[in-house]
Amino acid sequence: MEGPGRIVVVSADVGAGHDTAAAELARRLRGRGFVVDRLNLLEVLPRPVHWAFREAYRGILRWMPWGYEVIFAVTSRSRLSVSVLRALLRPVRRRMRRAIPPDTRAVVTTYPFANQLLGPLRRQGRLVVPVITYVTDFVVHPTWLSPGVDVYCAVRHAEVQPAGAGDGIDVTVVQPLVAGAFSAPSATSRQQARERFGLPPHGRLALIVAGAWGAGDVETTVAEVAGAGCVRPVVVCGRNEALYDRLRQSCDHVFGWVDDMPTLMRAVDVVVENAGGLTCQEALACGVPVVTYRPIPGHGRANASILARSGLTRWVPTSAQLRPTLDALAAGEDSTASRSARAGPAPRIDPAGLVAEAVADAAPGTGVAGADDRSRRSFADSLGDAVAVVAALLQSSGGPR
Repeated sequence: MEGPGRIVVVSADVGAGHDTAAAELARRLRGRGFVVDRLNLLEVLPRPVHWAFREAYRGILRWMPWGYEVIFAVTSRSRLSVSVLRALLRPVRRRMRRAIPPDTRAVVTTYPFANQLLGPLRRQGRLVVPVITYVTDFVVHPTWLSPGVDVYCAVRHAEVQPAGAGDGIDVTVVQPLVAGAFSAPSATSRQQARERFGLPPHGRLALIVAGAWGAGDVETTVAEVAGAGCVRPVVVCGRNEALYDRLRQSCDHVFGWVDDMPTLMRAVDVVVENAGGLTCQEALACGVPVVTYRPIPGHGRANASILARSGLTRWVPTSAQLRPTLDALAAGEDSTASRSARAGPAPRIDPAGLVAEAVADAAPGTGVAGADDRSRRSFADSLGDAVAVVAALLQSSGGPR
């Protein structure tokens, strides 16, 4: 029996949040019988740009965070800057078209720059299947928005910023693309979870997370959480080996990359995070209270503001307020029930179900118009692509997990 068709899910290996959401969506779609292809946007770019794009963003976050804040603010306030970005990425559109199989029934993105390539292709009729995007943050930054995208999906409380930037944009509120293990009842008790990770059986623990890259003022956060005296810090450094090595000298419970985050979150009393991305959504799904502290610039601070206003997390702006906040949350003064009441009813729409409906409603046909045009390009063409796309680095606004 023939299946429902092929879906291409486009993400980017910038941090882990975009890729993790894409992986969860792919899992759900395969469960519905679809063939799913995963496409890393950075691999569509000319080869030198793949490395330069990721490392330039990582370097800005680490060495010039103020620069990232400026870039985020400029691209938030000016529609022209996003139009310029779209134009700079124009040379890559043909590469993107060639990367999409002809029998594709829909394309789903979890990374904003992909929209700036796919939206124009869709609008021009060079891509004749629906383009759907899942916004991984609580802030819908203008770089997510592109003419030609059919559907924007976002979690509840997400906001299009700045106000008015999304005039005429229809945003569908969906369930977060968080693995079911975070929200499903677990047979593992807190005591067992602590034993699993070698954590102390008694006392209050605060899990400090900073995404796959360990970005931000993590060492300062660890020191200040420990100095608060009411909780013991447990730190996840992701793939930042240098940070892991440094923290092991001063902290008893430090981990690198953790595959079983649901169990680790169930072992602690509170989560301290700095980006408001997927890890924050995972903690909320797990029912653990969340504190945002020393948020990273740009999307981190924008997410923190939205999360605090919605009552989903506590944003602690100064170190003087850290102890009373941690003390209250670790003692259970903010229950899962009260957070759920503030958040409102949970959305019922599964992003995978929305994609399946879009495929069913779309007219069948070849996914990519002119997809048989796969002529080899000259070295000069590829070099021109690389030069054009490097300029787009100045407009980068994607974020790590």
